[in-house]
Amino acid sequence: MQFKIDIMANKKKETNTDKLSFEEAIKELTNIVGKIEQGQIPLQDSLEQYEKGMALIKQCRTILHKAEERIEKISKEQETENSDHQEKDPDELFK
Repeated sequence: MQFKIDIMANKKKETNTDKLSFEEAIKELTNIVGKIEQGQIPLQDSLEQYEKGMALIKQCRTILHKAEERIEKISKEQETENSDHQEKDPDELFK
C-alpha cells in the first residue's frame, strides 16, 4: 500500500512541475540548489529535492525546446516573406 502512495505522490510532483513557467521553474531550482549547498537538510530530503530539481530541469529544457521550435518557425516564415518580396518588381510594391 505504501508503494502505491509513493508512486501517486511522485506523479503529483511531476504534474506540478509540468505546469510551471520557465521563470517559476528556475526560481524553484535555485531554491533547491541553495538548500542542498547549505547541507543543513537530511539526506532523504536532499534526495527528494534532487529528484524535484531534475524534474524542474526537464521542464525548463522542454520549454526552451518549444521556444526554439517557435523561433525557427518564425524565422522560416520571415525568410519566405523576404524571398517573396525579392522576386517581385520593386516598383509593384508601391502601386
